[in-house]
Amino acid sequence: MLSVTVITKNEARNIEDCLRSVAWAQEIIVVDQYSTDRTADMARGLGARVYQESWKGFAGQKNSAVEKATGDWILSLDADERITTPLKEEMEETMGRKDAFNGYFIARKNFFSGQWIRHGGWYPDYCLRLFKKKSGRFEERAVHEKVLVEGATGYLKNPLEHYTYGSVADYLIRMERYSRLAALEIEQGRRPLLWSALTLRPAFTFLNMYFLRCGFLDGKKGLFLAASYAYYTFLKYYRFSEKDLDPAHPERSEKTDAA
Repeated sequence: MLSVTVITKNEARNIEDCLRSVAWAQEIIVVDQYSTDRTADMARGLGARVYQESWKGFAGQKNSAVEKATGDWILSLDADERITTPLKEEMEETMGRKDAFNGYFIARKNFFSGQWIRHGGWYPDYCLRLFKKKSGRFEERAVHEKVLVEGATGYLKNPLEHYTYGSVADYLIRMERYSRLAALEIEQGRRPLLWSALTLRPAFTFLNMYFLRCGFLDGKKGLFLAASYAYYTFLKYYRFSEKDLDPAHPERSEKTDAA
């Protein structure tokens, strides 16, 4: 049995397409952070079991959803992600195997402002999303949460679709929030050498995304993403240096994985 888990906060524009793409699953669990729009009602109307809870951090919120699931397998999705028919069929075939691994990485086709970003490290962008409940749990960290699985893992061939930031304005707002969370994570981890973190790391981020990972092939959006990721890298280390640490609760969105 497969349980799909989704965490939400004011995702009315996304939740219907997300849940319709997994309507075939035996169970859908939505943990909602007291949305003020129609997210919770829409999810219930689409057959999901909805729980409204206060924010516990990205990993805490996702683990709460996993704990409520009754399926042997978990598929963890964000509200702006969609499962395609080829991926559905591959997952069903995979979960039916006696020799199935305990977890599977799934590639993501990330769309930015309506364009599929194929370069700059944005594709295939593998994330471990399908796993056996008894074997997996989200690692507790401030940002960039990921599933830790006990046992063997594998890769699926078909990607899911991720309709990330719909506009440049949306992206910049989210980057502002995530830079604070990333600064907090730096504070809690190994301290970097600040002069290199504020100069060399942003420069390398741009060079890596735009040239080494061929971001220039995505046109002006590739240029924008490389430049903005460089700025994000600078901003998170600058905020760390200034102790500008604020673990405020951002709205749910995931693609801010700058170097």
